[in-house]
This record gives sequence, structure tokens and C-alpha cells, in this order.
Amino acid sequence: MSAAAARAYRPALRPGVLLGPPLLRGPRTVHLVRHPVTGAAFEVGVKEHFLMARLDGTRNLDDLVPLYAQRFGRRLGEEHWNRLLGLLGTRGLLVGAPDPASPAPDPRRPNSFWRGTRPLVADADATTARLHRVLRPVLRPAVQLPLLAAVLALVGALAWRSGELLDGTAETVRQPFALMGVALFLWASITLHELAHGVAAQHFGGHVAEIGLRWRFPAALLYCTVDNYLFLPGRSAKLVVAGAGAHLNMVLLLPFGVWWFLLPDGAAERSPLAGLLVLGTIQALSNLVPLPPLDGYRMLGHALGAAHLAPETRTYLALRRRGAAGAGALAGYSARARRIYTAYALGSTALVLLAAAATITFVLHLLG
Repeated sequence: MSAAAARAYRPALRPGVLLGPPLLRGPRTVHLVRHPVTGAAFEVGVKEHFLMARLDGTRNLDDLVPLYAQRFGRRLGEEHWNRLLGLLGTRGLLVGAPDPASPAPDPRRPNSFWRGTRPLVADADATTARLHRVLRPVLRPAVQLPLLAAVLALVGALAWRSGELLDGTAETVRQPFALMGVALFLWASITLHELAHGVAAQHFGGHVAEIGLRWRFPAALLYCTVDNYLFLPGRSAKLVVAGAGAHLNMVLLLPFGVWWFLLPDGAAERSPLAGLLVLGTIQALSNLVPLPPLDGYRMLGHALGAAHLAPETRTYLALRRRGAAGAGALAGYSARARRIYTAYALGSTALVLLAAAATITFVLHLLG
């Protein structure tokens, strides 16, 4: 393409290209871009995103130069423009550009008796869409907000009666059949946890790519993959999808909590119910801990608008440990980035220590 043709060219992004919100990643702010056919995703900088968001087939380079200068205080050069068009064309993101080569197949190791994954439904998106149609009436805020309030009340009530509940859990652990029943309920709860992510994603326009079984001998659990999860509109949608599983787990415990509180002292059902409530609450709330790969880690990333929070924190700390040698790289970090990575380093360390202490205390109580 000649220089004159490049200046006059009015490119348009092909329909269905998804542009993500700004994400902090180390010293940079990036945006995710997703191809509508191959599903391939990659990162672009703030300037590239600014231009891509305005490629609607009506603007050429001369139209974009003043907009770019107003936003970034510098002129958009032809070299930058041509490089961007080349990138978008190569990746098949412009109208008229050929699709890129199909992405490499998923490099999963072959399934074995010890570990593997297997899809369970032919069309995961259609399956979750049907579930969503059935459950749509109960997904309204008028239903979910009272349920959330009930869950918070249950957590407070369980904390208030924690001594009795822990004693009942210790007794349940010594009853194999009762413990087996609790374990089966928790396994089913985890299965529904995964489906809850998929249904919540459907509610906000997400696409569920796969529902399957993942096993690591002797455990086997359902999984649900939402392939455009990071491109859902709005921060609240991503937070709801990430937290939907833990919320459902706690909602499932509500009737058992009411049952336990209404039973008289000495009732035979109190101990198994106590074990179910304690272990079920631990299962649900532990998923909200902001450590990878838990749901709480994803929620914290969405709330902060930060990508790859844990590895980027490790990179930041490594640069700080290098002292003067890392000062040049550290200069690129904004004050906000420094606060986020420092706070996450301190907070995650405290959480790990607290979780270890709580686990040891809980196990000792059960054994005692």
C-alpha cells in the first residue's frame, strides 16, 4: 500500500471483535482484544486501543491525527499508523482481511487413569442457555439480594455458635457413614458451583465453551469454561460471575442452617448437620480467598482492574530486591501500581500465614 493510499484508507474492525477494558499489568496499562472467529486473544497498549476503538470505516489517518493529539499530546505518526494496520491485518481483525491461521491445538497431556479431562456435553453454551432460561426468574436482584442477606446472616450465626458447631463436626468426623454423606453433598455442591459460573455468565451475555469432567486420582470434579469471560461488559458482571459459585454453595446451606438452629439440644441430627455446615462453609468461603487460582483472586483482579496480579507482584518485588540495578525498571511503575503490588504482597503473605494457622487449629480441634 502506497503512502497516499495508507493515509486515505478508512479501516474498520470486523464485526464481533471484542475490546476489553483497561488492565494494569506491571508498569503498563493494557487492553485485551479477541478475534471473533478463532477466539485468539492478545494485548494492546492504551494508544493502540484508542485507535482501534475508532476504526469504524469512516475515519482515515488525517481524521485520527487531531483526536490522537488531543488525547495523548503528540502527533500520530505514519509509521505508527502503518504498523498498527499491519498488525490488525495480519491478525485478521479488519474488514476484508483473511482469517489468521487456526490457533495451535490445546496442548493438554493425554488422558490417563491418574489425570485427565473429558467434555461431557456437545454444546456447553446451549446447555447453560437452557439452564439460564429456567433459572432467569430467580436471578433477579429482587431475589438474589435477600438471598445474599440471608447468607451473610447465616455466616454470622455460625460464627456466633462456632464452638457447638466445631464440636459437632469433630463428632461427625468419627462417624464414617455421616462423614460420607457430608462428602457426597460437598461434591455435588462443587458440581453446582461450576454450573453457577456458566449460568451467571449466560445472564451477562457470556459464552460457555466447555463443560466437562476433570480428574486427578482419586478426585473427579466438574469444570465450566467461559471463553469470553474477561470481555463481559462492566466490572460488576465479572465480579458476579466469579463469585456465583461460592454464593450458590452458601445458598445451598441455608435450609440446613435453619434446620440445625431449630433442632433441640441432644437431637441425633445435630452433629451431622454441624459437620455439613462447617465443612460446607469452609468450602464456599475458601473460594473467596484472593489467592490463585481461587475465585476470590479473580474477583480482586477485577475489582482493581489488574491482570496477572500474583506474577506481576513477584516481578515487582524482584525488581525492588535488586536495588539500584532495578531502579530503571521500577521508574516505569505508577504510584497506583506500586501501592497495589506492595499491598498484595503483604496481604497475601498474611493470608497464607492465617490460613495455615487456622488449618492447624481446626485439625487439632477435630483430633482432640
